[in-house]
Amino acid sequence: MAQYQYLTATVNTSPLGRSLMQVLSDLFPDYSRSQIKTWILNGLVRVNGQVTAVPKEKILGSISVEIQLRIEESPRLEAQSIPLDIVYEDNDILVINKPRDLVVHPGAGNFNGTVLNALLHYFPPIVDVPRAGIVHRLDKDTTGLMVVAKTVLAYTRLVQALQVREITREYEAVAIGTMTAGGTIKQPTARHAIKRKHITVHPMGKLAVTHYRVMERFRAHTRLRLRLETGRTHQIRVHMAHIKHPLVGDPLYGGRTRPSKRASDEFNELLCNFNRQALHATLLRLCHPITLIKMEWHAPLPQDMVTLIAALQVDAKLFKDSAN
Repeated sequence: MAQYQYLTATVNTSPLGRSLMQVLSDLFPDYSRSQIKTWILNGLVRVNGQVTAVPKEKILGSISVEIQLRIEESPRLEAQSIPLDIVYEDNDILVINKPRDLVVHPGAGNFNGTVLNALLHYFPPIVDVPRAGIVHRLDKDTTGLMVVAKTVLAYTRLVQALQVREITREYEAVAIGTMTAGGTIKQPTARHAIKRKHITVHPMGKLAVTHYRVMERFRAHTRLRLRLETGRTHQIRVHMAHIKHPLVGDPLYGGRTRPSKRASDEFNELLCNFNRQALHATLLRLCHPITLIKMEWHAPLPQDMVTLIAALQVDAKLFKDSAN
């Protein structure tokens, strides 16, 4: 028998003629606009007790909203013996260095073999912590540092610290194109209306802010240091693609990698076969959620990025020498 849950809200002041879609997006920011639109079109939204199936319908006064959602049965999450590279651990938190090709949290098509499954095996009591203690995520093929809470109190405080931007996360990346200077990208992002795996810059999306500076320039690429002010899905990858400097190897936002002109065959083979986004979470800084002691961790670049950067350095030197 199907089970349902209900989202309810009341707007006591007039939304001044805004559309139903806009009002619901503000009321339920944890859900994408496309998901909300689907609910409306499927007749799952009631406004003042009446089904309303027109996303662009104007709301002219105070309203009460009810959305009926079917509860899908979730697969049972299993503890699995998956190695974790633990950088730091105490009674309250874990800091891990995530490798590439490892999903953080189970989802469609990835119910096993995730960081969460590994945490359940490594520390079984973490099953009682929301999201098994996972405070923030890294994309499947992004490497680097993540903090995990081992207790409910630590989780609650870390989430709060993340929300008020008291946790510092810095990344290294290699972008396509030669960048002359650093800067800040302040562009809202949202899930793509058609390409469901993609995030895009959208004026109606959630605020996203990325700071970046140039570490090293090559012939046609740039090594960057980036700091997240917000933590939206795919944020760095989307922002860099937006300013026309996508990350090397990015399968979603980078496009097809093209051989570099006047470069060696060996270099071009390495560049074209770099099959993940060149992005690594290299620094994590926070106040311990229980002791309040300031703590900081660093993770060295993984070997594939070390090899890529070394090849870019050699290519730049060869090109410079041949030009002299």
